[in-house]
Amino acid sequence: MSLENTDKTYVLNTYPRNYVNFVKGDNAKLFSDKGDEYIDFTSGIGVVSVGHANKQVSEAICEQVQNITHISNLYLIEPQAKLAKKIVELSQLDAGVFFANSGAEANEGAIKIARKYGEVDGEPKRYKVITLENSFHGRTISTLKATGQASMHNYFGPFPDGFVYAKDIDEIESLLDEHTVAVMIELVQGEGGVEPLDKQKVQTLAKLLKEKDILLIVDEVQTGVYRTGEFLASNLYEIEPDIVTLAKGLGGGVPIGAVLTSKKDVLKVGDHGSTYGGNYLVTRASLEVISILEKLELSKTIEFFSKKLDELASKYPDVVTKAVGVGLMRGLRIKDADTLSTIITNSFKEGVLVLKAGRNTLRFLPPLTITKQEIEEGFERVEKAFYSLC
Repeated sequence: MSLENTDKTYVLNTYPRNYVNFVKGDNAKLFSDKGDEYIDFTSGIGVVSVGHANKQVSEAICEQVQNITHISNLYLIEPQAKLAKKIVELSQLDAGVFFANSGAEANEGAIKIARKYGEVDGEPKRYKVITLENSFHGRTISTLKATGQASMHNYFGPFPDGFVYAKDIDEIESLLDEHTVAVMIELVQGEGGVEPLDKQKVQTLAKLLKEKDILLIVDEVQTGVYRTGEFLASNLYEIEPDIVTLAKGLGGGVPIGAVLTSKKDVLKVGDHGSTYGGNYLVTRASLEVISILEKLELSKTIEFFSKKLDELASKYPDVVTKAVGVGLMRGLRIKDADTLSTIITNSFKEGVLVLKAGRNTLRFLPPLTITKQEIEEGFERVEKAFYSLC
């Protein structure tokens, strides 16, 4: 049985797979078992922040697994404590950290903190969480319900109550009531189309929520850990959320999520937990990832990537309506969904991996360590995919 048929026979069909077998990576490059080379403008959907086969990270992982991989959170975990300290320092927030295994789990933790914060004498006096209609917060039952895209809610109900959707940031204030405990937003909507929120409006909202003692949760699963150029997009927007969630690029490829909160005394022993969350392996890897990223001169990489993106957009005004995003979380709005699908397919044939976001956005999430040469090669291949439309 071929590898493709083995996959189709034994793995549940929940992903629209390309059946290429990658066997080796080198920073922003991937190599298949057939020897074909690809430029990776996806970094595993924003995960491989320091590139494929990063030597510093792989050596740290190898050293760690030769000693302790996992013991559980019933005992002190040295790299976990050090990572929590590092994340808090870089976030510039007065916060405590809970470690999970994914972005969805981190967002679950954020919702639980908010819900407990809203209780009075054990009763859920405030429990409503407002999110945006075009948001994406995960695929567990509660984070799926927190996701404001109605199409995501098919088949999986009944859902937990208490989630309210605003059509945009301007509508949030009108939805606040005596039962509202939190507002949960992405500062740059990833799955929703690489759509940055307006900075002034976000700052105004943050001030209003603070005045009303309503928690601001910022989902930084995709924007966090330097993806926008700053450690947090919240730093870029100059706000101090009550809760921030991280995952994806935090581990450089190992599964880790984190919840940061200034409400450090809300959760008590037994209120929340995770068997694997923050174990030796993932926190040691994450420490290495952060040590690499905090030394990068990201501004030059962002500037060059943006230049190439704008050049591509200007060459194909009949295909691209505008360039969007911030930092190395970027996108091109394509005129229609069919054209977008063709571009993604053609890009793959030309040896470059790109993503879809929303209905009509071509999304770029390259490794933050991507080189100038890799950017140039990648855009040459993407342009061939565009040229084939003409």
